[in-house]
Amino acid sequence: MRANSRGPILGNFDRSFEALDLAEFAKKQPWWRKLFGQESGPSAEKYSVATQLLIGGVTGWCTGFIFQKVGKLAATAVGGGFFLLQIANHTGYIKVDWQRVEKDMKKAKEQLKIRKNNQIPTEVKSKAEEVVSFVKKNVLVTGGFFGGFLLGMAS
Repeated sequence: MRANSRGPILGNFDRSFEALDLAEFAKKQPWWRKLFGQESGPSAEKYSVATQLLIGGVTGWCTGFIFQKVGKLAATAVGGGFFLLQIANHTGYIKVDWQRVEKDMKKAKEQLKIRKNNQIPTEVKSKAEEVVSFVKKNVLVTGGFFGGFLLGMAS
């Protein structure tokens, strides 16, 4: 390429170019249709790709930030409660019936073994299918939300 009279090294870029709608381009690809179906969802038709990512990212960041703060508060409360119970046990305010604890633990183990053999409830399956359907219809919003959530958790 060579420099021309119009400025720095531009070459032959005087031609006009057509804008490419990435959402429509992706919908026409075979891998997209195979993975997400013909319809990519209501939000994909209403908003641009950048808007969907922005909406998902902002809501994800807010959710992650709040989740982080509430999680720290809950962990502090639970840990502090255990700490106080240990102090009370050590000083003699509380007496633990360890035989009863052991009996209850065995009973809980048996309940877990029984539930392990059963199938997943239909309510859980239907909710999981509903979530998968939502994610497939709103891929960009969901991706933005997930990324924002991780950033919010790291803030």
